Parts: sequence; structure tokens; C-alpha cells
Amino acid sequence: MSSQNLDSNHHEQQHAQHIPVIQAAQVPLHFSHSDWRPTSVAGNDLTGWSLDELPNPNATGHLVFETVNSLLQHWPNTRLRNGHTIVPGTIPEGTLLYHGTNRNELPPGPDWTSVDPEHSLFFCSDETGRGCWHLTLVTTRPLKVVYFDGTSAANTMWGSLDTQDLIAWGMSQPSRIFDERGRIKDLCQWGKDIGCRWFHILRSSSEVMLCDFTSGVTVASFLNLARVVTRRNRQLFPGGSPDSPVAFEMTLLDWSRSTIPNLAPSLVPIRAGQERWDHRVQNISSEDGLAARARVAEALTRSESGSSGVDWRALIRAIVDRYADRLELMQYLLSSQATDSETLLDFARKAQVQLRIMLAPYILVMAAPPHPSTGTEVSWAVPIFKFCATTHTSFIQSYSPSMTPSEQLILQAVQETSREICRVVTNMWASGVHAGLDSNLNTKELPDVGEVTNLMNVWRIDVNRLMAWLDWSVWVKCGPACGPEEMCYLPTWPYNFPRPPRKYPPGGPGRRPGRMLGVHEDTRALDIDSMAAEQLADWGDAEPLPDEWLKPQPRCIRRVEPYAL
Repeated sequence: MSSQNLDSNHHEQQHAQHIPVIQAAQVPLHFSHSDWRPTSVAGNDLTGWSLDELPNPNATGHLVFETVNSLLQHWPNTRLRNGHTIVPGTIPEGTLLYHGTNRNELPPGPDWTSVDPEHSLFFCSDETGRGCWHLTLVTTRPLKVVYFDGTSAANTMWGSLDTQDLIAWGMSQPSRIFDERGRIKDLCQWGKDIGCRWFHILRSSSEVMLCDFTSGVTVASFLNLARVVTRRNRQLFPGGSPDSPVAFEMTLLDWSRSTIPNLAPSLVPIRAGQERWDHRVQNISSEDGLAARARVAEALTRSESGSSGVDWRALIRAIVDRYADRLELMQYLLSSQATDSETLLDFARKAQVQLRIMLAPYILVMAAPPHPSTGTEVSWAVPIFKFCATTHTSFIQSYSPSMTPSEQLILQAVQETSREICRVVTNMWASGVHAGLDSNLNTKELPDVGEVTNLMNVWRIDVNRLMAWLDWSVWVKCGPACGPEEMCYLPTWPYNFPRPPRKYPPGGPGRRPGRMLGVHEDTRALDIDSMAAEQLADWGDAEPLPDEWLKPQPRCIRRVEPYAL
């Protein structure tokens, strides 16, 4: 697309079709008894189902799968700060929102609220010694919001603001990292014509940007509080614990209308070879950026009834719940050190049992190794592989004609992810059968210790590779587990965070010594700046190593005094 054509609405709408989107409601799955037929292995087409076929190195299905699974979750979005997804949603009527300030009046323009009072107290400034003002709002009707995933409220130079900047300004603007007023103003201006006046973002807690404090909300209370000292209390940072709740459980996301700018065609070659931590939207082309903005705007104005009705989040959670703990147990069993052949065979048989448990719903009577076994060929297990990989999606596939492009993307992500999980597990189980480790399909009177030793090494590599490929945040935890006075913590912006050079936009916030803030002067950026700059002696044990800012790793820190380990 040439630059002369960028203003063409028709061309922009055509190109928007190439920007992947995501969408969902729930309907019961049902079938007619007259339509039911027993499954026939012999008549089942197994073309394309090879246990030796690895996923494409450039595949993104597993990334989309975990992205959808992580939406609204604190822990994974604290770990992977760069957001990739923009999702329309609704905040229900009756929801409480909180705002801390240094004045006893409503903000005259766009401003920020928090979903929990502790976070808003950070901005409850006491400049005069007469306390601060804490506002509690309640929604009076459902609010149509746009949710940005990742740590999308973090003023970092590494990509956490990319998707917001794309919507507000059409591109990432690193020089405007701290231009929070400009960002919220331009987001509100963008959303004005399509009826979107609220934006949901995440830092150590969830925030909701309100474009108008008199629209869709009313005052529940406005209290003059005594001086609040909160910065030393580590329990105020739910983003730093895997046990913390979802960022905002009451936000209802519409998966069927989501957009993932990070999958735009212009970013594919840039993303090649990068680790997931490094994926960002910054270098998206102007035409892909325009298409993404058009897609989000179209999603916000499209009827909510035009989707398949599949509950994608429930589907993905079911798959994660089925395999996460079992794969982790397999990893443990395979990493155990055997001191003799008896112990080795014991661990191998236990691992084989776990593999069989995962595949039990798909092990057909007709799918069995030839007897007597003449080798290690596992093609006989391909029907098991296929049924395992398709059981969650085979019926949903029939809904495809009614799916939005977003839903089709999610369906493909679920299919790709399920296929690789089942390929690896089936391969491992079938090889264990040939080694004589399966009591139900024993092909040998006594397993060969040397063969089992080699097999365990192969299994260990397979499981580790699969779990690294899936990269589920549910496996990111402190080990050994933290004590009762500790919490598992990921480096969380802005505390002790390395700050980029501070450049305020023209007319932006600033504080000269001895000068009081004006009545409507923005104190938010100053409060954030002071939190980032504050090097608390009590927090010395929480200061991460340099690499942990880009690739945060979990560690135990104390959550009650004394804070030193």
C-alpha cells in the first residue's frame, strides 16, 4: 500500500482484514441421538497426522493461546510487560472505582481511577498537611471499555506503552513515555466518536482511565483522609504474586472482537528469532498501524451478537487445567536422580502411568502395537494422537462459518497448541509401551535398563522443550515455596525501576523547590516519578539484578517487617 493510498477508507478496510483479531458468548454443546455414530478408526482419515512433525518455528498459535489465557491476570502480565492485545469489554453497573487527589473536587477532565483503594492511596497527596482527598465512584450503567494487556500503565522504554501509543498517536513514541496527560487526552479524543470513554490498563494494580468523571459514574463518597503512608507495605502489590487474583474480575471481555497488532505482517520478520520478552509493536508499519486502529474502532461499533457463542476463555482454561500440573509432575519425575536400576525403573514406570492418565480418554482398543513387538515404530498410536488433539475443538469447528476473524484465530491457536501437547505426550507414551513400561500393554517381560535410561533422557528433553514452547506463566513460581511471612515476587514497575531520562512535554508537570502545586496541576506523574526514584533501605533485598528488568524472575521477599531477608 503506498502512502498516497493510506487515506482511502476502502483500502484501509481491506487491509484491516489482515490484522488478527480475537472474540465469545456461551451456548450449550448438544447433539441429536439420531446423528450419533460410533467412531471408526479404520475409516478415520489420518493424513497429515505424523508424530514426527514438529511445529513451525515461526508458529504463533501457542503465543495467542497463552495471551488469551493471561488476559486480566496480574502475574503473567507482570512477567511479560509488553502487551500485544486490545480487547473491548464492559464494566458492570455498580462497580466501585477509586481516585486519590490533593483537592476536594472532581477532576475537570480525563483522569485515572483504580479498582482497589490501596493503589489509589498512592496518589492521595497531602501537600498542605491537612490530609488528602479520596474519591470513591460507582458506575451507574455498564461502561464500554478498551482493555490493553501487559503492564500497560508502566512508563518504560521497552514496549509496555506501545499499544496505547498506537491507538492514541498511530505509532509508538518513546520520547513521550511520560506524557501521560497527552496520552489519555488523545485516547479519549479517539474514542469520542465511537462511544468509548473508558480504558483499562495495568500496573501493580488495575487502573481505569475515565474521560469524564460525570459520565456513567456517580460519587459514592469523597473523604478527607489523614496522611497515608503506603509505600513500605509490600502487600499492596498484588501484581507481584502468583496467588493474586485477576486484575479486575468484573471486567467482561469480548474475546470475539479483540485485536492483536503484534501479529501484523510487517512485524513478522522483526519478531523472527526473538524471545517472547522482546516482542513489541513499536516497529509496525504505518499501513498495518492504520489497519489495527481501524479494526479496533470497527470492533467497538459492531454488534455484539455476531459471534459463535463459544466461551473461549473457559475452553483454554480447561486445556491448561488438564495438562499444567501433569506436565509439571512429569518434569519432576524425569529430573529425579536414580542411584540404581531398580529406582530408575520405578521412576520410569511412574512417568509412564502419568502419560497414560493424560491419554486415557483417547486410547482406543483398536490402537495397539503389533504383537509381538518388532521395533519402536509408533505409527499405531497416531489415532490416539489425533483424538487427543481434536477432542476439544472437533465440534466447535462446525461453528466456523459464524465465527469472527478473532474467533477463528483463537480456534487455530487452540488447535495448534493441543496438537503439539498431544504429539509429544503420545510419542512418549508409545515409546514407553515399546520399552515394556506400560502394565496394560506390556510388550516385554522385563524392560532393558540401558534402553530405559536412554528413553528417560529423551523424555526429559521432550518435556522440557514442550514446556518451554508453551511458556505458561502458571509454571513461573518460587521454588522452594515462600514462607508464611514471605511472598513470591516479580520485579514490578515502578518500584526501584531503572528510569529513562525524564523529559516532560511542553507545559507538563514539574516542581520547583518551595513552589506549591496549582489547584488543577497534574501530580500523578510526579507521584509515579517519586515512587520509581525512592530507594528504600528496607527494600534492599528486593532490588533485582539488571537482567531481571527485561526477563523478570520470581523470588521470595518478606511481606512483613523486618523486610531484609
